[in-house]
Amino acid sequence: MTAREQIHDLRARMGQSIIGQTDVIDRLVIGLLANGNLLVEGLPGLAKTRAIKAMANNLDADFSRIQFTPDLLPSDVTGTEIYAQTDSGAEFRFEPGPIFANVVLADEINRAPAKVQAALLEAMEERQVTVAGTTHKMEPLFIVMATQNPIEQEGTYPLPEAQMDRFLMHVQISYPPVEDEVEVIRLVRGEEQAAQASDKPQKPQPIPQQAVFDARSEIGQIHVSEAMERYMADLVQATRTPEDLSDDLGRWIEIGASPRASLALDKCGRTHAWLEGRDYVDPQDLRAVAPDVFRHRLTLSFEAHGDGKSADDISAEILRLVALP
Repeated sequence: MTAREQIHDLRARMGQSIIGQTDVIDRLVIGLLANGNLLVEGLPGLAKTRAIKAMANNLDADFSRIQFTPDLLPSDVTGTEIYAQTDSGAEFRFEPGPIFANVVLADEINRAPAKVQAALLEAMEERQVTVAGTTHKMEPLFIVMATQNPIEQEGTYPLPEAQMDRFLMHVQISYPPVEDEVEVIRLVRGEEQAAQASDKPQKPQPIPQQAVFDARSEIGQIHVSEAMERYMADLVQATRTPEDLSDDLGRWIEIGASPRASLALDKCGRTHAWLEGRDYVDPQDLRAVAPDVFRHRLTLSFEAHGDGKSADDISAEILRLVALP
């Protein structure tokens, strides 16, 4: 099978476990192939954790889950040196923490204090951890998918904007339609029955990591024209000088997106084009991923909140007003 066929197989397998969240599955796959980290947000019970675990379970990859709590320490995430007795005598030995996995689920990241968040975000950015003066590298396949709950804000430590900027995309999960919820009920009931059955169905072979690396290599060859490069820059620039587009945008946006937004548009746009089977990026690729790229990078003003505007509303207005190439 080609890399594209294996990745589409991964999407299909995830779709069997996650009903009615096709867009979320696509965004998780884009994050994996674009070699970026994702922030996944949604109300309790909307399958945030299940979606991420479905990806990890169908990949030939190590998976770890870190439940963030207010009493968590940085060493609980990164690992620490321990004093151990060996045949040759006593020595300090590094004991890796749960961050040393291929797919890391950071559950409810906003429940941990700033020191722990900083330790995680350093590993995300640098792909390494330094403990007691020794640097420990992450695996070649390494992605952090952090979840946060938009309600129950008591006892939480919201991520600062500068740290949220480190995430490639901010993915939102919403309530499923009624028809899909019926399918969810049937799916979970069937899983419970299968778990109790004596003859459990055999799991298919996991997708090898090499398929991800091959896909990334092909994505790196996707053609991006000068017009598309300028369109990316124009979209990001519009968040910084919104008053040039409309008076309303000028009132609603307090701080625009950083250059990381341009880089994210490029990576995600090329990945979206590759998944669609094209060897070039067109405007629809960029328009498809722009809301997820901008969602956590726009700082809205008091007027925007007063007018009931969200980051998605403002992204839609920018996409409407910025001229297509």
